[in-house]
Amino acid sequence: MRTEELKKLDRQHVIYSWRSQGGVDPIMIDRADGIYMYDTDGRRFIDFCAGLLCVNIGHGNQHVLQAMRQQMEKLTYVGPAFGTEVKARLAAMISEVTPGDLDYIFFTNAGAEAVENAIKSARLYTGRHKIYSAWRSYHGATNGAMTISGDPRRWAVEPGMPGAVKFFGPYCYHCPLGYESQETCGLACLEQLKTQVMLDNPKSIAAIIMEPIVGTNGIIVPPKAFMQGVRQLCDENGILFISDEVMAGWGRSGYWFGIQHHGVVPDIITAAKGLTSGYVPLGMMAWNRKLWDYFQEHPFVGGLTYTGHALGCAAGIANIEVYRQHNLIEKSAHDGEYLLGKLVELRDRHPSVGDVRAQGLWACIELTSNKETRAPLAGFYDSIRNVSAELNRRLLAGGLYLFAKWDLMFISPPLIITREQIDESVAIIDRALEYTDSLIA
Repeated sequence: MRTEELKKLDRQHVIYSWRSQGGVDPIMIDRADGIYMYDTDGRRFIDFCAGLLCVNIGHGNQHVLQAMRQQMEKLTYVGPAFGTEVKARLAAMISEVTPGDLDYIFFTNAGAEAVENAIKSARLYTGRHKIYSAWRSYHGATNGAMTISGDPRRWAVEPGMPGAVKFFGPYCYHCPLGYESQETCGLACLEQLKTQVMLDNPKSIAAIIMEPIVGTNGIIVPPKAFMQGVRQLCDENGILFISDEVMAGWGRSGYWFGIQHHGVVPDIITAAKGLTSGYVPLGMMAWNRKLWDYFQEHPFVGGLTYTGHALGCAAGIANIEVYRQHNLIEKSAHDGEYLLGKLVELRDRHPSVGDVRAQGLWACIELTSNKETRAPLAGFYDSIRNVSAELNRRLLAGGLYLFAKWDLMFISPPLIITREQIDESVAIIDRALEYTDSLIA
Protein backbone atom coordinates (compact mmCIF):
# COMPACT_ATOMS: atom_id res chain seq x y z
CA MET A 1 0.00 0.00 0.00
CA ARG A 2 1.37 3.44 -0.92
CA THR A 3 2.17 6.03 1.75
CA GLU A 4 -0.74 8.32 0.94
CA GLU A 5 -3.20 5.41 1.01
CA LEU A 6 -1.80 4.30 4.38
CA LYS A 7 -2.09 7.82 5.79
CA LYS A 8 -5.67 8.10 4.59
CA LEU A 9 -6.57 4.80 6.23
CA ASP A 10 -4.76 5.84 9.41
CA ARG A 11 -6.52 9.21 9.65
CA GLN A 12 -9.93 7.64 9.12
CA HIS A 13 -9.64 5.36 12.15
CA VAL A 14 -6.66 5.90 14.51
CA ILE A 15 -6.78 8.11 17.61
CA TYR A 16 -3.43 9.69 18.55
CA SER A 17 -2.44 10.70 22.07
CA TRP A 18 -1.84 14.17 23.52
CA ARG A 19 -3.09 16.16 20.50
CA SER A 20 -6.05 17.41 18.54
CA GLN A 21 -6.86 14.79 15.95
CA GLY A 22 -7.31 17.29 13.14
CA GLY A 23 -3.66 18.28 13.21
CA VAL A 24 -2.16 14.79 13.06
CA ASP A 25 0.03 13.99 10.05
CA PRO A 26 2.13 10.97 11.03
CA ILE A 27 5.29 9.73 9.37
CA MET A 28 4.45 6.15 8.42
CA ILE A 29 7.26 3.92 9.71
CA ASP A 30 7.75 0.68 7.78
CA ARG A 31 10.71 -1.01 9.49
CA ALA A 32 13.56 -0.42 11.93
CA ASP A 33 17.01 -1.82 12.56
CA GLY A 34 19.56 -0.90 15.23
CA ILE A 35 19.30 2.85 15.85
CA TYR A 36 17.53 3.51 12.53
CA MET A 37 13.89 3.72 11.44
CA TYR A 38 12.73 3.72 7.81
CA ASP A 39 9.44 5.16 6.57
CA THR A 40 7.25 3.81 3.79
CA ASP A 41 9.03 6.10 1.30
CA GLY A 42 12.41 4.65 2.27
CA ARG A 43 13.67 7.68 4.22
CA ARG A 44 16.00 6.87 7.10
CA PHE A 45 15.77 8.46 10.55
CA ILE A 46 18.14 8.11 13.48
CA ASP A 47 15.96 7.11 16.43
CA PHE A 48 17.57 9.45 18.97
CA CYS A 49 14.69 8.85 21.39
CA ALA A 50 14.73 5.00 21.46
CA GLY A 51 11.09 4.93 20.43
CA LEU A 52 9.74 6.62 23.53
CA LEU A 53 12.67 6.00 25.89
CA CYS A 54 12.22 2.26 25.65
CA VAL A 55 14.12 0.59 22.77
CA ASN A 56 17.31 0.42 24.83
CA ILE A 57 18.88 -2.53 23.01
CA GLY A 58 18.01 -1.15 19.58
CA HIS A 59 15.54 -2.31 16.99
CA GLY A 60 15.48 -5.83 15.57
CA ASN A 61 17.75 -7.60 18.05
CA GLN A 62 17.83 -11.22 16.88
CA HIS A 63 18.46 -12.72 20.31
CA VAL A 64 15.21 -11.22 21.63
CA LEU A 65 13.24 -12.03 18.50
CA GLN A 66 14.38 -15.66 18.59
CA ALA A 67 13.42 -15.96 22.27
CA MET A 68 9.97 -14.60 21.42
CA ARG A 69 9.57 -17.04 18.50
CA GLN A 70 10.45 -19.98 20.73
CA GLN A 71 8.03 -18.83 23.43
CA MET A 72 5.20 -18.32 20.93
CA GLU A 73 5.54 -21.92 19.78
CA LYS A 74 5.34 -23.12 23.40
CA LEU A 75 2.92 -20.78 25.23
CA THR A 76 1.90 -17.16 24.71
CA TYR A 77 -0.66 -16.67 27.48
CA VAL A 78 -2.12 -18.38 30.50
CA GLY A 79 -4.32 -16.95 33.26
CA PRO A 80 -2.49 -14.99 35.97
CA ALA A 81 -3.30 -17.55 38.69
CA PHE A 82 -0.94 -20.02 36.99
CA GLY A 83 2.82 -20.02 37.22
CA THR A 84 5.13 -20.30 34.22
CA GLU A 85 8.84 -20.88 33.82
CA VAL A 86 9.40 -17.53 32.11
CA LYS A 87 7.53 -15.58 34.78
CA ALA A 88 9.54 -17.19 37.58
CA ARG A 89 12.86 -16.83 35.73
CA LEU A 90 12.31 -13.18 34.84
CA ALA A 91 11.31 -12.28 38.40
CA ALA A 92 14.48 -13.97 39.68
CA MET A 93 16.63 -12.16 37.09
CA ILE A 94 15.11 -8.81 38.05
CA SER A 95 15.81 -9.48 41.73
CA GLU A 96 19.50 -9.94 40.86
CA VAL A 97 19.81 -6.36 39.59
CA THR A 98 17.41 -4.40 41.80
CA PRO A 99 19.08 -2.64 44.75
CA GLY A 100 18.76 -3.89 48.30
CA ASP A 101 15.99 -6.35 49.09
CA LEU A 102 13.62 -5.34 46.29
CA ASP A 103 13.27 -8.98 45.32
CA TYR A 104 9.51 -9.44 44.91
CA ILE A 105 7.95 -8.70 41.55
CA PHE A 106 4.41 -7.99 40.34
CA PHE A 107 4.14 -7.77 36.56
CA THR A 108 1.95 -5.20 34.82
CA ASN A 109 1.22 -4.24 31.24
CA ALA A 110 3.13 -0.96 31.36
CA GLY A 111 4.58 1.74 33.59
CA ALA A 112 1.38 3.57 34.51
CA GLU A 113 -0.17 0.35 35.84
CA ALA A 114 2.98 -0.31 37.83
CA VAL A 115 2.56 3.11 39.46
CA GLU A 116 -1.14 2.48 40.14
CA ASN A 117 -0.27 -0.76 41.93
CA ALA A 118 2.51 0.95 43.88
CA ILE A 119 0.00 3.54 45.11
CA LYS A 120 -2.40 0.75 46.08
CA SER A 121 0.36 -1.21 47.83
CA ALA A 122 1.46 1.80 49.86
CA ARG A 123 -2.08 2.58 50.97
CA LEU A 124 -2.85 -1.03 51.89
CA TYR A 125 0.43 -1.43 53.79
CA THR A 126 0.31 1.84 55.76
CA GLY A 127 -3.44 2.32 56.13
CA ARG A 128 -2.86 5.94 55.09
CA HIS A 129 -4.19 7.77 52.03
CA LYS A 130 -1.92 10.66 50.97
CA ILE A 131 0.61 10.25 48.16
CA TYR A 132 3.29 12.94 47.91
CA SER A 133 4.84 13.66 44.50
CA ALA A 134 6.89 16.45 42.98
CA TRP A 135 5.94 19.29 40.71
CA ARG A 136 7.67 18.80 37.33
CA SER A 137 7.10 15.05 37.41
CA TYR A 138 5.36 12.51 35.21
CA HIS A 139 4.13 9.12 36.39
CA GLY A 140 1.75 7.88 33.68
CA ALA A 141 -1.55 8.51 31.90
CA THR A 142 -3.98 6.42 33.98
CA ASN A 143 -6.13 8.26 36.48
CA GLY A 144 -4.09 7.83 39.66
CA ALA A 145 -0.70 8.09 37.95
CA MET A 146 -1.83 11.19 36.07
CA THR A 147 -3.19 12.81 39.22
CA ILE A 148 0.15 12.50 41.01
CA SER A 149 2.03 13.80 37.96
CA GLY A 150 3.19 17.40 38.25
CA ASP A 151 2.97 18.69 34.69
CA PRO A 152 0.14 20.10 32.53
CA ARG A 153 -0.99 16.70 31.31
CA ARG A 154 -2.53 16.31 34.77
CA TRP A 155 -4.96 19.18 34.22
CA ALA A 156 -7.28 17.15 31.99
CA VAL A 157 -8.04 14.56 34.71
CA GLU A 158 -8.52 16.93 37.65
CA PRO A 159 -9.82 16.67 40.31
CA GLY A 160 -8.59 13.10 39.81
CA MET A 161 -7.67 10.72 42.59
CA PRO A 162 -8.12 12.01 46.17
CA GLY A 163 -5.09 12.28 48.43
CA ALA A 164 -2.52 13.52 45.87
CA VAL A 165 -0.20 16.20 47.32
CA LYS A 166 2.58 18.08 45.49
CA PHE A 167 5.91 19.47 46.68
CA PHE A 168 8.78 21.34 45.05
CA GLY A 169 11.71 19.10 44.17
CA PRO A 170 15.15 20.49 43.34
CA TYR A 171 15.58 22.22 39.98
CA CYS A 172 18.78 24.20 40.30
CA TYR A 173 18.62 25.85 36.84
CA HIS A 174 15.23 27.39 37.70
CA CYS A 175 15.08 27.11 41.48
CA PRO A 176 11.50 27.78 42.66
CA LEU A 177 12.93 29.14 45.93
CA GLY A 178 15.19 31.68 44.24
CA TYR A 179 18.61 30.12 44.73
CA GLU A 180 21.09 30.16 41.85
CA SER A 181 22.98 26.93 42.38
CA GLN A 182 23.15 23.74 44.38
CA GLU A 183 26.09 25.19 46.29
CA THR A 184 24.13 28.20 47.54
CA CYS A 185 20.72 26.65 48.21
CA GLY A 186 21.69 24.56 51.23
CA LEU A 187 19.02 22.11 50.09
CA ALA A 188 16.26 24.52 51.02
CA CYS A 189 13.84 22.36 49.05
CA LEU A 190 14.46 19.47 51.46
CA GLU A 191 13.81 21.69 54.46
CA GLN A 192 10.63 22.94 52.80
CA LEU A 193 9.47 19.36 52.23
CA LYS A 194 10.15 18.48 55.87
CA THR A 195 8.07 21.45 56.98
CA GLN A 196 5.27 20.54 54.59
CA VAL A 197 5.16 16.97 55.90
CA MET A 198 5.07 18.23 59.49
CA LEU A 199 2.19 20.62 58.76
CA ASP A 200 0.26 18.02 56.76
CA ASN A 201 0.32 15.27 59.44
CA PRO A 202 2.99 12.71 58.57
CA LYS A 203 0.76 9.91 59.85
CA SER A 204 -1.63 10.58 56.96
CA ILE A 205 1.06 10.11 54.28
CA ALA A 206 1.36 6.65 52.74
CA ALA A 207 4.22 7.30 50.32
CA ILE A 208 6.51 9.79 48.66
CA ILE A 209 7.01 8.90 44.99
CA MET A 210 9.81 10.43 42.94
CA GLU A 211 11.56 9.94 39.66
CA PRO A 212 15.21 9.44 40.67
CA ILE A 213 16.02 11.55 37.62
CA VAL A 214 13.15 13.71 36.40
CA GLY A 215 12.26 12.53 32.89
CA THR A 216 10.00 14.40 30.47
CA ASN A 217 10.08 17.53 32.60
CA GLY A 218 13.75 18.18 31.98
CA ILE A 219 16.22 15.40 32.92
CA ILE A 220 16.67 17.08 36.28
CA VAL A 221 19.11 15.21 38.51
CA PRO A 222 18.36 15.74 42.21
CA PRO A 223 21.34 16.24 44.51
CA LYS A 224 22.31 13.03 46.26
CA ALA A 225 21.85 14.70 49.64
CA PHE A 226 18.26 15.57 48.76
CA MET A 227 17.34 11.99 47.91
CA GLN A 228 19.09 10.72 51.03
CA GLY A 229 17.17 13.28 53.05
CA VAL A 230 13.88 12.08 51.58
CA ARG A 231 14.77 8.50 52.50
CA GLN A 232 15.50 9.59 56.08
CA LEU A 233 12.28 11.61 56.23
CA CYS A 234 10.31 8.55 55.15
CA ASP A 235 12.03 6.32 57.70
CA GLU A 236 11.37 8.75 60.54
CA ASN A 237 7.65 8.95 59.76
CA GLY A 238 6.69 5.47 58.58
CA ILE A 239 6.26 6.70 54.99
CA LEU A 240 7.12 4.45 52.04
CA PHE A 241 9.58 5.72 49.43
CA ILE A 242 8.66 4.80 45.84
CA SER A 243 11.20 5.21 43.03
CA ASP A 244 9.52 5.56 39.62
CA GLU A 245 12.06 3.96 37.28
CA VAL A 246 9.82 3.67 34.21
CA MET A 247 12.17 5.96 32.29
CA ALA A 248 15.29 5.96 34.48
CA GLY A 249 15.61 2.18 34.80
CA TRP A 250 17.34 -0.50 32.72
CA GLY A 251 20.61 1.28 32.02
CA ARG A 252 19.22 4.51 30.65
CA SER A 253 21.06 6.58 33.28
CA GLY A 254 24.22 4.46 33.49
CA TYR A 255 23.05 2.16 36.29
CA TRP A 256 20.51 -0.64 36.24
CA PHE A 257 18.21 1.76 38.11
CA GLY A 258 18.42 5.52 38.49
CA ILE A 259 18.06 5.45 42.27
CA GLN A 260 21.50 3.83 42.47
CA HIS A 261 23.05 7.23 41.68
CA HIS A 262 21.84 8.43 45.07
CA GLY A 263 23.02 5.62 47.34
CA VAL A 264 19.58 4.92 48.81
CA VAL A 265 17.20 1.96 48.55
CA PRO A 266 13.47 2.64 48.12
CA ASP A 267 10.65 0.47 49.43
CA ILE A 268 9.04 0.06 46.01
CA ILE A 269 10.35 0.38 42.46
CA THR A 270 8.19 0.76 39.38
CA ALA A 271 9.64 0.07 35.93
CA ALA A 272 8.70 -0.78 32.35
CA LYS A 273 9.99 0.49 28.95
CA GLY A 274 13.56 -0.92 28.88
CA LEU A 275 12.45 -4.10 30.65
CA THR A 276 11.56 -5.49 27.20
CA SER A 277 12.94 -2.57 25.13
CA GLY A 278 9.42 -2.15 23.80
CA TYR A 279 9.43 -5.46 21.92
CA VAL A 280 6.35 -6.46 23.95
CA PRO A 281 4.50 -4.27 26.50
CA LEU A 282 5.53 -5.23 30.05
CA GLY A 283 5.90 -3.38 33.33
CA MET A 284 6.73 -4.34 36.90
CA MET A 285 6.47 -3.30 40.52
CA ALA A 286 9.09 -4.53 43.00
CA TRP A 287 8.47 -4.72 46.75
CA ASN A 288 11.06 -4.91 49.49
CA ARG A 289 11.01 -7.58 52.18
CA LYS A 290 8.84 -5.70 54.69
CA LEU A 291 6.00 -5.35 52.16
CA TRP A 292 6.42 -8.97 51.09
CA ASP A 293 6.15 -10.10 54.71
CA TYR A 294 3.08 -7.93 55.34
CA PHE A 295 1.21 -9.34 52.36
CA GLN A 296 1.84 -12.91 53.49
CA GLU A 297 -1.10 -12.45 55.85
CA HIS A 298 -2.94 -9.60 54.14
CA PRO A 299 -4.41 -9.84 50.64
CA PHE A 300 -2.87 -7.79 47.88
CA VAL A 301 -6.04 -6.51 46.25
CA GLY A 302 -4.77 -6.10 42.71
CA GLY A 303 -4.87 -8.01 39.47
CA LEU A 304 -4.54 -7.74 35.70
CA THR A 305 -5.64 -10.12 32.97
CA TYR A 306 -2.19 -10.01 31.38
CA THR A 307 0.04 -9.91 34.44
CA GLY A 308 3.14 -12.01 33.83
CA HIS A 309 2.26 -12.49 30.15
CA ALA A 310 4.44 -15.33 28.93
CA LEU A 311 5.55 -13.68 25.69
CA GLY A 312 6.41 -10.47 27.51
CA CYS A 313 8.40 -12.36 30.15
CA ALA A 314 10.36 -14.21 27.47
CA ALA A 315 11.25 -10.88 25.88
CA GLY A 316 12.27 -9.52 29.29
CA ILE A 317 14.60 -12.45 29.96
CA ALA A 318 16.26 -12.04 26.58
CA ASN A 319 16.62 -8.29 27.10
CA ILE A 320 18.44 -8.69 30.39
CA GLU A 321 20.72 -11.22 28.71
CA VAL A 322 21.51 -8.65 25.99
CA TYR A 323 22.23 -5.95 28.60
CA ARG A 324 24.73 -8.28 30.26
CA GLN A 325 26.31 -9.82 27.18
CA HIS A 326 27.05 -6.43 25.63
CA ASN A 327 27.79 -4.52 28.86
CA LEU A 328 25.18 -1.95 27.90
CA ILE A 329 24.76 -0.56 31.42
CA GLU A 330 28.45 0.32 31.64
CA LYS A 331 28.42 1.54 28.03
CA SER A 332 25.58 3.92 28.84
CA ALA A 333 27.62 5.47 31.65
CA HIS A 334 30.79 5.88 29.58
CA ASP A 335 29.16 7.06 26.36
CA GLY A 336 26.94 9.37 28.40
CA GLU A 337 30.03 11.29 29.46
CA TYR A 338 31.03 11.58 25.80
CA LEU A 339 27.52 12.76 24.84
CA LEU A 340 27.52 15.38 27.59
CA GLY A 341 30.84 16.73 26.31
CA LYS A 342 29.35 17.17 22.83
CA LEU A 343 26.30 18.91 24.27
CA VAL A 344 28.47 21.29 26.31
CA GLU A 345 30.06 22.31 23.01
CA LEU A 346 26.59 23.08 21.65
CA ARG A 347 25.77 25.12 24.75
CA ASP A 348 28.91 27.18 24.38
CA ARG A 349 28.29 27.74 20.66
CA HIS A 350 24.58 28.61 20.59
CA PRO A 351 23.10 31.66 22.34
CA SER A 352 19.70 29.92 22.57
CA VAL A 353 21.05 27.00 24.63
CA GLY A 354 20.91 27.81 28.33
CA ASP A 355 21.72 24.51 29.96
CA VAL A 356 22.57 20.91 29.11
CA ARG A 357 22.14 17.97 31.48
CA ALA A 358 22.91 14.29 31.10
CA GLN A 359 23.00 11.11 33.15
CA GLY A 360 24.12 8.13 31.13
CA LEU A 361 22.65 8.13 27.62
CA TRP A 362 19.82 10.35 28.76
CA ALA A 363 20.16 14.07 28.20
CA CYS A 364 18.32 17.35 27.84
CA ILE A 365 19.05 20.62 26.08
CA GLU A 366 17.21 23.53 27.71
CA LEU A 367 16.63 26.60 25.56
CA THR A 368 16.73 30.20 26.73
CA SER A 369 16.22 33.69 25.36
CA ASN A 370 18.92 35.08 27.64
CA LYS A 371 21.81 33.09 29.09
CA GLU A 372 22.42 35.61 31.86
CA THR A 373 18.88 35.78 33.22
CA ARG A 374 17.94 32.20 32.15
CA ALA A 375 14.71 33.58 30.72
CA PRO A 376 12.74 30.96 28.77
CA LEU A 377 12.44 30.97 24.99
CA ALA A 378 9.15 29.07 24.57
CA GLY A 379 8.04 29.18 28.20
CA PHE A 380 6.30 26.61 30.37
CA TYR A 381 3.59 24.94 28.29
CA ASP A 382 4.57 27.22 25.36
CA SER A 383 3.30 30.26 27.28
CA ILE A 384 5.52 32.60 25.20
CA ARG A 385 5.66 30.90 21.81
CA ASN A 386 5.69 27.45 20.23
CA VAL A 387 9.26 26.59 19.32
CA SER A 388 9.16 22.79 19.23
CA ALA A 389 6.96 22.43 16.14
CA GLU A 390 9.46 24.06 13.79
CA LEU A 391 12.41 22.60 15.68
CA ASN A 392 11.05 19.07 15.33
CA ARG A 393 10.34 19.69 11.64
CA ARG A 394 13.96 20.70 11.01
CA LEU A 395 15.32 17.73 12.97
CA LEU A 396 13.17 15.27 11.00
CA ALA A 397 14.17 16.94 7.75
CA GLY A 398 17.76 16.30 8.78
CA GLY A 399 17.00 12.63 9.43
CA LEU A 400 16.85 12.73 13.25
CA TYR A 401 13.96 11.89 15.55
CA LEU A 402 13.96 13.11 19.12
CA PHE A 403 11.33 14.42 21.51
CA ALA A 404 11.15 18.19 21.99
CA LYS A 405 8.58 20.30 23.83
CA TRP A 406 8.51 23.80 25.29
CA ASP A 407 12.14 24.77 26.03
CA LEU A 408 13.30 21.17 26.29
CA MET A 409 14.96 18.80 23.82
CA PHE A 410 15.22 15.22 25.09
CA ILE A 411 17.90 12.78 23.97
CA SER A 412 17.69 9.06 24.76
CA PRO A 413 19.21 6.94 21.96
CA PRO A 414 19.37 3.14 22.01
CA LEU A 415 22.24 2.15 24.28
CA ILE A 416 23.95 0.38 21.36
CA ILE A 417 24.67 3.71 19.62
CA THR A 418 28.28 4.33 18.61
CA ARG A 419 30.21 7.52 19.25
CA GLU A 420 30.34 8.16 15.51
CA GLN A 421 26.55 7.97 15.43
CA ILE A 422 26.39 10.34 18.40
CA ASP A 423 28.55 12.79 16.46
CA GLU A 424 26.28 12.52 13.40
CA SER A 425 23.18 13.12 15.53
CA VAL A 426 24.62 16.07 17.42
CA ALA A 427 25.63 17.65 14.09
CA ILE A 428 21.98 17.55 12.98
CA ILE A 429 20.93 19.19 16.26
CA ASP A 430 23.66 21.79 15.77
CA ARG A 431 22.14 22.83 12.42
CA ALA A 432 18.57 22.84 13.78
CA LEU A 433 19.57 25.18 16.62
CA GLU A 434 20.26 27.89 14.06
CA TYR A 435 16.48 28.34 14.11
CA THR A 436 16.26 28.91 17.88
CA ASP A 437 19.27 31.23 17.72
CA SER A 438 17.45 33.29 15.08
CA LEU A 439 14.56 33.90 17.49
CA ILE A 440 16.78 35.91 19.83
CA ALA A 441 19.14 37.47 17.27
